[in-house]
Amino acid sequence: MENVIYSVLGASIIALGFAFFFFKQMLKEDEGTDTMKKIALHVRKGAMAYLKQQYKVVTIVFVVLAIIFAIMALFDLQNVWVPFAFLTGGFFSGLAGFFGMKTATYASARTANAAKNSLNKGLKVAFRSGAVMGLTVVGLALLDISVWYLVLNHFVDVSAGEKLVYITTTMLTFGMGASTQALFARVGGGIYTKAADVGADLVGKVEAGIPEDDPRNPATIADNVGDNVGDVAGMGADLYESYAGSILATAALGAAAFVKFPEIQLKAVFAPMLIAAAGVLLSILGIFIVRTKEGATMKNLLSALGKGVNVSSILIAIVTFFILYALKMENWMGISGSVIFGLLAGVVIGQSTEYYTSHSYKPTKKVAESSKTGPATVIISGLGLGMLSTAIPVITIGLAIILAFLSAINFNVAHMLDASNLSLGLYGIGIAAVGMLSTLGITLATDAYGPIADNAGGNAEMSGLDKEVRKRTDALDALGNTTAATGKGFAIGSAALTALALLASYIEEIKIALVRIGETTINGVNIADATIIDFMQKYQVTVMNPLVLVGIFIGSMMAFMFCGLTMNAVGRAAQSMVEEVRRQFREITGIMEYKAEPDYARCVAISTKGAQREMMLPSLLAIIVPIVTGVIFGVAGVIGLLVGGLGAGFVLAIFMANAGGAWDNAKKYIEEGNLGGKGSDNHKATVVGDTVGDPFKDTSGPSLNILIKLMSMVSIVMAGLTVAFSLFG
Repeated sequence: MENVIYSVLGASIIALGFAFFFFKQMLKEDEGTDTMKKIALHVRKGAMAYLKQQYKVVTIVFVVLAIIFAIMALFDLQNVWVPFAFLTGGFFSGLAGFFGMKTATYASARTANAAKNSLNKGLKVAFRSGAVMGLTVVGLALLDISVWYLVLNHFVDVSAGEKLVYITTTMLTFGMGASTQALFARVGGGIYTKAADVGADLVGKVEAGIPEDDPRNPATIADNVGDNVGDVAGMGADLYESYAGSILATAALGAAAFVKFPEIQLKAVFAPMLIAAAGVLLSILGIFIVRTKEGATMKNLLSALGKGVNVSSILIAIVTFFILYALKMENWMGISGSVIFGLLAGVVIGQSTEYYTSHSYKPTKKVAESSKTGPATVIISGLGLGMLSTAIPVITIGLAIILAFLSAINFNVAHMLDASNLSLGLYGIGIAAVGMLSTLGITLATDAYGPIADNAGGNAEMSGLDKEVRKRTDALDALGNTTAATGKGFAIGSAALTALALLASYIEEIKIALVRIGETTINGVNIADATIIDFMQKYQVTVMNPLVLVGIFIGSMMAFMFCGLTMNAVGRAAQSMVEEVRRQFREITGIMEYKAEPDYARCVAISTKGAQREMMLPSLLAIIVPIVTGVIFGVAGVIGLLVGGLGAGFVLAIFMANAGGAWDNAKKYIEEGNLGGKGSDNHKATVVGDTVGDPFKDTSGPSLNILIKLMSMVSIVMAGLTVAFSLFG
């Protein structure tokens, strides 16, 4: 049975092999004219320079945290493998972002050049380049998981049932490394890209009246660099930790639920890994299905991408039944149902996001129409849309949680909170998250495709390509805005399910921490036999406990405080960019007449410096607050913190992502010639709305789902400290 792990390792190698194949295939495409190559080189150098600087800063943070974990291990507050697992998680997360961004910066000019031939050719180059990111993320995650399992299985020497609990909870800590790296990548990249975007739009479009990506705009290269560091490297690191976190949390729940039954326990640990491995192969199949016809409308393009995703999702739903049946899992049919509910939740959230953010539908068109009365009504309309758009995802996730839980326990509603059913039901929720993310190879490809298409449009504009080419790249770019919004909704939805699974895993880590400090019983029950309910009673985790209530308030506050810090960070960095662009228009004579070239490098440097400076406080706060909460308010306070952060963070993230996506596509709708078209007062009003929406959808909103999971991961890793030293016990 243990040899099954090699099939997971094999799937990771296949994913990485196809990623390399698509990368090489993309490089064979013509990059276009000398001007196109020059612009692409500017963007590539800027992106790599930023990433190099960011990794230097993040490395220092990782070294400090690894030393802290090593000291904790020395005092027996954590196991000795944790510092190493933490470092590898961060390394692979960063590597996924690096490879994705490297591909994207080589693909943009090639996509623009391919769009000269046909819309389908441009879509194919951009999408398969995005697939490099998708397959690299899933490939590296499964590689990390399978190698760590093999290493720990070889070296860890404890009793049969407890061995898998030890292995899976140790592996969870590399999720903290991945989450930490992802938060820095998302926050730093988000600040960079939106500072450049806001500066380019406000001064270029509104004040100077020049088109988007006009070569006369000093911030245009920084804007294109930002698309890569925020939407590619940031998103790659983000979904790497979501994907790995969902698999590891579910494996840990399976190990805990069946600790008395070693044979079933092993199957429960391997099940999420095998479902993810099958999802990799089916994602590759879906990638080859995506194609479109010339003159395709937005709905045709969405349908083309949707066909690939939907085929992969339907097939993984079918294959899941066979995997769990072949494993002879207890209640294999019910657990397969949990996976299906996770998949369906992902589809519903994706469709809901598409409805609220695509300009093919009424909500975004109404935002565009509100521009007739100025930017204020555009902002009001977008805020209202974002708030309303939270209803469907929240109800969907709520139903998915209940149905996944009940399906795993054969819908035994009368005894759903019995100790054994509680553990199995939570396993069902975890495996629902795995189901939602099982086709990440293709769903992330549809997301990473967006910034590639955006950069292709920028390259076409700056290179002065034919209007028909720009029309095609605009169509691909507008599609990218919707797929990016859909991807963010998908990431946030999976974060909610994963965070709930991590919350249950936290209790298991508390159990291990109590054993480590010498406790043998809780409430008169042998600690090895204690259930989740016993721990809830020991720490009085009820809403009547003020420690839990205070934790809930702090967790809810964290979501808003984090957004406030990141929004203000974008505002400050954008102010510097606006002043610099104005200065160049004022002082460098001949820019507007194409007689002088703007100082692009200066704008790139401003965004880089601003992002590095501003990302530290919000990112470190996400690590420090759970530790301090644990030390002061104990286990009950931490559980409250995680519940509050999950509840407020999930709803706020959906609101921000959808409002921002709607503002962006309302602007795109007008730029296509509706309501006065480019340069009209209506257009200027939606540009203002879009600049407000930029940090909503690309900085604060998408960072929230990492915040939710990072606080859970930090709590798990610091459980030993919380149990040993807390003011209120």
